[in-house]
Amino acid sequence: MKSAICVALGVFAAGSVGMAQAPGGGQKLSLAQSLQRSYNGIKANMTEAAAKMSDAEYSYRPSPEIRTYAGQIGHVAFWNYNFCAAAKGEPNPNKDMFETTKTTKGDVEKVLAESFAYCDPVFASLTDESAMQLVKQGQNEVPRVAPLINVLTHGNEEYGIMTVYLRTKNMVPPSTERAMKGRAAKK
Repeated sequence: MKSAICVALGVFAAGSVGMAQAPGGGQKLSLAQSLQRSYNGIKANMTEAAAKMSDAEYSYRPSPEIRTYAGQIGHVAFWNYNFCAAAKGEPNPNKDMFETTKTTKGDVEKVLAESFAYCDPVFASLTDESAMQLVKQGQNEVPRVAPLINVLTHGNEEYGIMTVYLRTKNMVPPSTERAMKGRAAKK
């Protein structure tokens, strides 16, 4: 099982490292550094996406059977707490289902920022050694890196969904804006 985790992490880190390389040459990044960079990227994308939509449009949903924009971001904040509590090896301090209890832009941006503030120290202090230390997640013991990868994969999945909300409102997602600026600067 440990080798399967290492292979999965290697694939995940390789994608992150490839995107993080400087022009004209790459950098050697550790597992912890790769995860930290990926975390900073999803944190920026989510925070900027939350800021883009107007307060009036936080109740918007592209179709009746899916969450509102506020609910989408609240969902991310809720799960950030769950995953990071496991990685920290402590009980989850949050019991609020943000996706249904927070509906205004100000409230949702606040709980998203607080969830990232809760996760920041565990990512910042991560080392390759601490990444492989076992922590309790549900009934299992898993490497600390497992719930942290959940923060990243879940965040990226939900950010991808949020880009649909933004696009249907004729807004460019933050990650695309940054990529377009980078291409323009190279011309």
